[in-house]
Amino acid sequence: MDRQTKHFSGLTEIEVNERMLSGKQNNFEENVAKTTKEIIQDNLVTLFNLLNLLIGICLIFVGAYSNLAYLVIIALNIGIGIFQEIHARNLVAKLSIVSKDKVTVLRSGKQVQLDATALVINDLVILNAGEQVPSDMKVIHGKAEVNESLLTGESDLIEKVTDSNLLSGSYLASGQCYAEVIHVGKDNYATKIAAEAKVHKPVNSELVNSIRKVSKFTSYVIIPLGLILLFEAFIIRGNDLKFSVVASAAALLGMLPKGLVLLISISLATAVTKLAKKRILVQDMYSVETLAHVDTLCLDKTGTITEGKMKVQHAEFLDQNYLEEFPEIIGSYLEQSNDNNITMQAIRDRYDRSKKYQASTVIPFSSERKWGAMYLDGIGTVALGAPERLVS
Repeated sequence: MDRQTKHFSGLTEIEVNERMLSGKQNNFEENVAKTTKEIIQDNLVTLFNLLNLLIGICLIFVGAYSNLAYLVIIALNIGIGIFQEIHARNLVAKLSIVSKDKVTVLRSGKQVQLDATALVINDLVILNAGEQVPSDMKVIHGKAEVNESLLTGESDLIEKVTDSNLLSGSYLASGQCYAEVIHVGKDNYATKIAAEAKVHKPVNSELVNSIRKVSKFTSYVIIPLGLILLFEAFIIRGNDLKFSVVASAAALLGMLPKGLVLLISISLATAVTKLAKKRILVQDMYSVETLAHVDTLCLDKTGTITEGKMKVQHAEFLDQNYLEEFPEIIGSYLEQSNDNNITMQAIRDRYDRSKKYQASTVIPFSSERKWGAMYLDGIGTVALGAPERLVS
């Protein structure tokens, strides 16, 4: 901590407790999706199911249990719908722009590591390169370059100085700053964006609408027609009650497209499963129908549709002489470098630190230069950065 920041002390425990009691903590979690009860109710309580249930009750009343096999189709259709909706809802609930990493906070003059959910309004947070902004803040000291691609889709670095606002969900690409929390919970910019993505929208499906129209039309004629068929079989023909009910039920069940409904559910469930294997999130099973009408799909740049994280998968060696020594070289570089941007975090996750080679001169990484370097004794100058800058 330099001289200019020694007078920063942050909130006291009393001030923190006051803000927590008044609900000014960054632990807001809004569930805007349908509850399990609502999902079950939407799939269970339908006109189509009601008509089939009424016919089933009539068959049970006369003891025609062997004729209730069609209810298995109804139950299977209901089960598929409930499972897919609950599964999609749980996946959508995990959508979050802001990570759950620890943050460094000044409280009572001491630096402490806290969960992002423990932040309160007016907390003083120390942010370093490579860290994500956990809540909307205002810079009160320092200077940093921020990547807001998760929020705006633009990958250009934005310089933040004193009195500049930091949006939750953005990343510090370089620099360090002290920032005061100005928004928490539902008031955060990133929270508002995530909440919009989680909102359940009404289903607008041609298949669903068609089935509803058929069920609605059938409901007008199925009861009077059923009474007519029962009267004709029981009174006019003189058949017994059980036979009359079974014969009438068979005719009425043919009017309800049970097989078509099941076929639609199985087809959509299969499509959702195949999309899930390709890591595509389907919020509603019937959205597959909308996707089937698409012939052109336009996507924004990767900063908007990915997590903003990197991972080292493979190292390509142009000079095989350094193949065996490379882990020690890169390990020594990591040990003596203070760079902590997203790229360096990925490299640190892949390679272990080493103290084999000592550095005598260190040039920190700069996003403007796009490279950093250091002189390692026994090796020479080691530069790390964008290939187009290093070889030009």
